[in-house]
Amino acid sequence: MGNRQSRPWIVSDELWSLIEPLLPVPGPKKAEGRPRVPDRQALCGILFVLHTGIQWEYLPQELGFGSGMTCWRRLAAWNEAGVWDKLHLVLLTRLRSAGRLDWSRAVIDASHVRAARKGPKSGPSPVDRARPGSKHHVLTDGQGIPLAVSLTGGNRNDVTQLIPLIDKVPAVAGVVGRPRKKPDLLFADRGYDHDKYRRLVRQRGIRPVIAERGQPHGTGLGIFRYVVERTIAWLHGFRRLRIRWERRDDIHEAFLSLATCLITYRHVRRLC
Repeated sequence: MGNRQSRPWIVSDELWSLIEPLLPVPGPKKAEGRPRVPDRQALCGILFVLHTGIQWEYLPQELGFGSGMTCWRRLAAWNEAGVWDKLHLVLLTRLRSAGRLDWSRAVIDASHVRAARKGPKSGPSPVDRARPGSKHHVLTDGQGIPLAVSLTGGNRNDVTQLIPLIDKVPAVAGVVGRPRKKPDLLFADRGYDHDKYRRLVRQRGIRPVIAERGQPHGTGLGIFRYVVERTIAWLHGFRRLRIRWERRDDIHEAFLSLATCLITYRHVRRLC
């Protein structure tokens, strides 16, 4: 299918073999007309939008993706069916079975993105003159492999997503014994400095290592925290995630979850 590096929206046979079993069975067509666009071609169209940031209506028809509306509907339906969460768990399980998940510590951070329009999970940004914005919250393992992501309004405090992200980490099997879903330590910057949340983290059997406000820099936490900053940079390497174009929060969350799967899949490919 040509150069995979120059056309990252092309779905490889290996990736498709992981995704296809997770897709919901399409219902019967309500009316006669054009044949249904194959799921794999629609997924290529979705990836084209994710990688390039192009608007749905400008999706190139000559590449065989189907219309932008077709791809949009497929993305919404698959997100509602939990396809990306299921795929993420499949990928994490492969990594754990190969001993490639670092549960010794996890790292959390967030990044602001401008919202082109107001909508659910957007809000006046304190870092962008109160313009509409959202935040991407990310929790990774010790290597920067994403374990959980979430979306909030740009005016939400980072610490409010600390517990929801920890609780969102799936139970990952892959080795003999009980599935695992919590790290030993949790590293975070000063934005998460709050005694209440330290207590809640400890209640989950995780030791918090959080920088304290008012203390001088140079704690050494940066050598552990840089991995989540790198993962956020990888997420924003997908142009569609640099600005939130979607008014509907579930569509932007679908893109965020799909990008998380693609980053995790890069780590799985290194096992080969």
